[in-house]
Amino acid sequence: MKKIYVVGLGPGGVEQMTKRAYDALNSCDVIAGYNVYVDLIKEDFKDKKFLSTGMRKEVDRCKLALEEALKDQTVAMISSGDAGVYGMSGIMHQVLADHPEIEIEVVPGITAACSGAALLGAPLISDFCLISLSDLLTPWEKIEKRLDCASQADFCICIYNPSSIKRHDYLQKACDIMLKNQSGDIPAGIVRNIGREGEGYELTTLKELRDKKVDMFSTVIIGNTQTEVINGKLVTPRGYKLG
Repeated sequence: MKKIYVVGLGPGGVEQMTKRAYDALNSCDVIAGYNVYVDLIKEDFKDKKFLSTGMRKEVDRCKLALEEALKDQTVAMISSGDAGVYGMSGIMHQVLADHPEIEIEVVPGITAACSGAALLGAPLISDFCLISLSDLLTPWEKIEKRLDCASQADFCICIYNPSSIKRHDYLQKACDIMLKNQSGDIPAGIVRNIGREGEGYELTTLKELRDKKVDMFSTVIIGNTQTEVINGKLVTPRGYKLG
């Protein structure tokens, strides 16, 4: 049967992916993906045919994968993190809607919320939500409402795509919205280059976060009213009685 894997790589190179993801990539004929993610794994799968495109070419990428699958090639479409969290699995299902003869198998990976939280400590132990600040596919007005509602509800909030050259002030805007509902002293953290060269993190507060420099390789986590700093790590207690 014709088959396309949609594979979540996790945060970085081969050592960061699951064995299931590695086995899927190893078993396929063609690997397709965004240029940056292809470069992360290209040297580890030298015998594969690679198809890559730039930013905002997701539909084109899926169509290239479809063309290869129709030639009876087993294809892997790769995403960073998890393919089902701001990844390629949704658009792949849509592009292949008229091709039920092609099997799609989604292979999950470690999304930045999980890998970033692990570096910061344990900030997402209780209820949390993920919000992307990219307005390429979602109207900014809807993003504003989600930030407002999530901070009113005292969720821990993990922010993806916090800033870019064109959206340099979006994190400031997001913090201003959350500061209407939460104290500026709420602990927060920034994780940069997760699983890659230059990986690091810093702790801050919601008020201070507003003026921090971040980019598309940064993941931001804002705690809730229970979140605290314990020995230099962010921790959101779940409510266990310690004694």
